[in-house]
Amino acid sequence: MCGISCLVALEERTRRSNEENKEKIKERLCESLEQIRHRGPDSTGTWISDDGRVALGHVRLDINDLSPAGCQPLHSSDNSVHTVVNGEIYDYDKLRHDMEQKIDYKFQGTSDSELVLALYKYYGLSFLSHIRGEFSICLFDSERELFMAVRDRYGIKPLFWTVQDGELLVAAEMKAFLPLGWKPEWDVKSIVGSDFQIGNSTIFKRVKKVRPGHVLICRCFGTIHEQQYWDSRYPDKNIKEARSEQEMIQGVQDRLVDAVKERLRADVKVGVSLSGGIDSSVVAGIVNHLLRQGHQIGSEAENERLSCFGIAFDEDSGFDESSMASRTAEYLGVKFYKKHMNEEELARSFADATWHDEQPNPDLNFIGTYALSELFRDKGFRVNINGQGADEIFAGYNIFLPDFLREPDTAFNGPTLPEDERLAGLRKAEQTLNKVYQGKLDLDGTSVARRQLNNTLTPVQMTAAFPSLPVKEDFLPANNVVDPQLTYAENIDGMMLEEVKWKWHPLHTALYCFTKAHLQNLLLSNLGDRGEMAHSIEGRTPFLDHHLAEYVNNLPPSMKIRRDEKGEWVEKYVLREAAKPFITEEIYKKRKHPYSAPVEFPKNGPMHRLLQTLVTKQNIAKLGFLEPEGVEKLVDQVFETKEMPIFRLVICLAQWVVLQQRFGVVKAQSEIEQLDAGNFKVGSNVMLG
Repeated sequence: MCGISCLVALEERTRRSNEENKEKIKERLCESLEQIRHRGPDSTGTWISDDGRVALGHVRLDINDLSPAGCQPLHSSDNSVHTVVNGEIYDYDKLRHDMEQKIDYKFQGTSDSELVLALYKYYGLSFLSHIRGEFSICLFDSERELFMAVRDRYGIKPLFWTVQDGELLVAAEMKAFLPLGWKPEWDVKSIVGSDFQIGNSTIFKRVKKVRPGHVLICRCFGTIHEQQYWDSRYPDKNIKEARSEQEMIQGVQDRLVDAVKERLRADVKVGVSLSGGIDSSVVAGIVNHLLRQGHQIGSEAENERLSCFGIAFDEDSGFDESSMASRTAEYLGVKFYKKHMNEEELARSFADATWHDEQPNPDLNFIGTYALSELFRDKGFRVNINGQGADEIFAGYNIFLPDFLREPDTAFNGPTLPEDERLAGLRKAEQTLNKVYQGKLDLDGTSVARRQLNNTLTPVQMTAAFPSLPVKEDFLPANNVVDPQLTYAENIDGMMLEEVKWKWHPLHTALYCFTKAHLQNLLLSNLGDRGEMAHSIEGRTPFLDHHLAEYVNNLPPSMKIRRDEKGEWVEKYVLREAAKPFITEEIYKKRKHPYSAPVEFPKNGPMHRLLQTLVTKQNIAKLGFLEPEGVEKLVDQVFETKEMPIFRLVICLAQWVVLQQRFGVVKAQSEIEQLDAGNFKVGSNVMLG
């Protein structure tokens, strides 16, 4: 796990060839890397091409191959291909042996990252289909003058890009652009339209994410374009499933155990995050099972017990599941380290966690992730095997129930619901969720977005979950219509929309939309990599191993959601059955409780004082795009009324303020304000193919 920052000079006028200018490039690159030092505290490496047009930078977190041979950038034996890699690549022994046989590749060390060079030399761009893991990669082929930036299939590892003064800049975090001449500006259209939560935009103008399952390509220092190499696929709902239920359960169990086993390898200490839910509990149970079979976890001795880590909120908050995690740890016989996050701790870490996340989150749970990683670090661990991604592939959230019931599961070869019961269940599920979202849901299905997305309700619910910001009228579209639901639909490839329309069950459409939006843009970022790497902890996600995920995607909907003998809906049905040998009966029977942090705090306490300091009329006015009138009253109001929607709005406002202060973002100006000031600009210097 590491941090990367790269520069590619796109224009001839930016060519640099003498040693003095190369030294200046190195200085800029090292300053950029210092901004993300937390991602790689152990060493710094740079490489600059002879003509000065390409520069690769890397800060290293030692995980595998702690010798100097594991330092980056890495170079092919003929010195024609150069790369920096962030993350982990699995199946190391198999892939290395394969490359040694096929092209007699001479490996310099035992780092998994070196596999990228060998695979690229043999397969070219198609090497990506052979990589398994969590990664982001930048690679330059000097013979072909080909630069590429790659992100893993689910976007577990971040990668951003922008063009600044004729240079393509690529980095693991946006803050790395600050020393490279980048001046952050709010992308108000992305913020208002929710594109930064849904698509590949960010909160800043002209800064984009490399999309998951995509490679950003720049050939001969010219046009930049993205190319997709992977996407989620789901089965044709019109084709009957031939496998038996037990066969499908066993298939999940085999692939999950294999995914966990692959993630045990490291030359440092590896732990497991453990909450009170089934996802982390089954991961801990499988790791414990593998250790008893003689497998080694990280650098621990063979007879060393597994170490698990958890967060405890105040017991009276209604959000603490640590007692259940403690019982699971006791059942497994593992060591369990627990960090208590009270109100004071949440307030203390608020600003730093926001700075690392680089975007707002309508829940304080991101601070829990930040604090948990601090606990890993303080105990001497560097790797966290976690349960992220299970809800998104196994249909673990209650918001998926209406879309499961929207159509009969005609592909399932087992018992199905009578049609009248299905329709009654659908109405009840929709009405229940509409109460949760205070009547904001489009239950009639009349919107263009719903018609495009197989009439699914999940995108509507995802939109309603975020608080509406008090955006100034001048920043709204001319017709004052903002429809994030359309942003969901329009961010899906046209070929996929045809699959959605004719072949996919609505549940699978819902899972696809959630994965393409909130999983990759919010959960894997704010509750994953950013909080983990803030304290130099590598996160590993066995549930998002594409061998497992592709298998689960192709199971019929009724293997994911099922009604039990009491008439209650059971989410993640096939996972529960596959997990049975590794978890307690308590965990097996427990229903989903989304990971969230407390939302109610007393007046004049640490959280109230923090928000009073941040959410002021003056601070909100500095943002430029939000209406500052009345915001201070909102802060006091929420600590009087305890209204959850207002609390979520207020903490989002506070995070916008923190980001403005830490990044030094200039005040946003509407087009009218720019015209009045004579600053209105049309067009862009970025050319996309």
